[in-house]
Amino acid sequence: MSVAEPERRPGVISRVVSWLRAGYPDGVPTGDYVALLGVLRRRLGEAEIQAIAEELAAQRDLGLTSERVRELIREHSLLDPHEEDVARVSEVLASTGYPDEDEDEDEAEGEQDEAGRGLSPDP
Repeated sequence: MSVAEPERRPGVISRVVSWLRAGYPDGVPTGDYVALLGVLRRRLGEAEIQAIAEELAAQRDLGLTSERVRELIREHSLLDPHEEDVARVSEVLASTGYPDEDEDEDEAEGEQDEAGRGLSPDP
């Protein structure tokens, strides 16, 4: 028996990729990976995070396979981010238009992921 992969929201994925490219024009620093995963997980599912990571890797022509992207996500997911790192990453993303974590979901427009977290693909 196989488990169906959660639906990906292409509009949301492209939006987050745009926010990340704007916030990190030279690429996400290695030291921000753990905090970035923590911030993204508040609004995105695992399939979406993987799609975003694959898109960023492809745009930078890093030569990473999908399997290697999954391994890197798993490795960094096992670590707990420091509060200062999460605050810094959240500030970078907020400066590019990424929704604030305190945004009232009742007022948020757009779709929700499988956990009910809102993230609008529109600006």
